[in-house]
Amino acid sequence: MESEQTQVSEKMGKASGDYIKTIEGDMQPSQGVQIKIYKKRWLMLVLFVLYSASNGMQWIQYSIIANIVMRYYNVSSFLIDMTSMIYMITYIPLIFPASYLLNKFGLRYAMIFGALGTALGSWIKVFSIATDRFWITFLGQSLVAVSQIFVLSVPARLAALWFGPDQVSSACSIGVFANLLGVAIGFVFPPMLVPNSDNICNVERGLQLMFYIVAAFTTLILVFILFFFKAAPPLPPSPAQAVQRENTVNEKFSHSIKRLLTNTGYVLLLFSFGINSGVLSAISTFLNQIILKHFQGHEEDAGRIGLTIVCIGVLSSVICGVILDKTHKFKETTLVIYLCCLLGMIVFTLTLDSKKIYVVYITAGILGFFITGYLPVGFEFAVELTYPEPEDTSTGLLNAMVQVFSIAFTMLYGFLFNNLDDLMANVAMCIVLGIGTLLTIMIPNNLRRQNVKV
Repeated sequence: MESEQTQVSEKMGKASGDYIKTIEGDMQPSQGVQIKIYKKRWLMLVLFVLYSASNGMQWIQYSIIANIVMRYYNVSSFLIDMTSMIYMITYIPLIFPASYLLNKFGLRYAMIFGALGTALGSWIKVFSIATDRFWITFLGQSLVAVSQIFVLSVPARLAALWFGPDQVSSACSIGVFANLLGVAIGFVFPPMLVPNSDNICNVERGLQLMFYIVAAFTTLILVFILFFFKAAPPLPPSPAQAVQRENTVNEKFSHSIKRLLTNTGYVLLLFSFGINSGVLSAISTFLNQIILKHFQGHEEDAGRIGLTIVCIGVLSSVICGVILDKTHKFKETTLVIYLCCLLGMIVFTLTLDSKKIYVVYITAGILGFFITGYLPVGFEFAVELTYPEPEDTSTGLLNAMVQVFSIAFTMLYGFLFNNLDDLMANVAMCIVLGIGTLLTIMIPNNLRRQNVKV
């Protein structure tokens, strides 16, 4: 792809540690384009990690203590399930305007909008402490859910805007891990803070403490973002980003969507990614009910098992990000992880009747290592297949498909769980993961971004 006349000059800024390259010659970027990697990229990533975690930790906040919240507010299990499903329902219609706003106004405004909505929703929940105020707590949860549209599409975009080609996959995996970190917090802390007590006052104090902690944390993150977060560095960090800046200045959003939906490999990934993430959402939403069916009185174990799934998945996502940066084997890595997701789901299904809680911890950890670790790999593979389309658009569509499958699989799982048993619900999840594996095999190994190199 490069001309023999291409010349690259490099220098290291002694004071700042910033790494600079100047590209000259017949390349995809315009002649004389400077490539610079800024040290402050790590601050941007840390701020996003905190912001994403503050939103993600509220997704499963009610479902993981479903039996307690149902009793306190005197509502059905369906309404508790809706507190997590509202994240999925609101994302689908709002991701397109959110992607448009992100492209038009930039990353900083998207972060501010999302952090502001998350903080406001968290404070609304503070005023829902009364047994007849479920509608208030649901209103706050809905606002937090809407704010998610400015979270899920950001990791790949932030990584591409701030990080060089040898760190972009790792940065994306850390960005995805941020939301998983929040989910992990949502799994473990509600059961610890809200006791399963017959005394309604004890439950009320626990809920109040939880709501105040979350509201204070999200407000602090909003302040940090307002003062320190920057939209993009002055100079691009990679040749691929330099080309993208040139090609998308006057690009129409609708044209980008059309090209994405006519990209065969990307469409196959849309469905396979949606299936994988939909299974994860269904299992996470019903984890409390699954564990309590086999191990009565183990509410805290349900939270810890959810934490295990996510934390092991976080480790996997970081490992896979490093592997992608080192090998650039995007399809091969994606396929191996997907196949392991299927095997992990089968093992998890077969061991629930073991009557030994530690066995479920182990098998849930195996499942989490692959099914949660798959997320950043799928995001990066999507960016490779669709370059030079904006990362937030390609990953935004990916996340929209995730929400569609998450709603469908959560409803399917709930129907099978309530009318048959958890075995049939888990078998259904194994079948759809098998279909996702076949779709992944069919994806062409067309790595467009990798063809733009210094």
